[in-house]
Amino acid sequence: MSERAAPFYCPYCGDEDLRPSGEGHGAWECGACNRAFRLKFLGLLARGLQRADNGGDDQV
Repeated sequence: MSERAAPFYCPYCGDEDLRPSGEGHGAWECGACNRAFRLKFLGLLARGLQRADNGGDDQV
């Protein structure tokens, strides 16, 4: 079984002072803004993304 990827930045303040939380799987705490959050993979998109002619990403 492989390790899960850890977040690099807090989704609220952008700081890198993150540590796993004791609240369960996927829970993280930010030492900078004192917030706790949970990450969860929901699944793959049915349609996905396709590159537009202008170089940006557009949904199909």
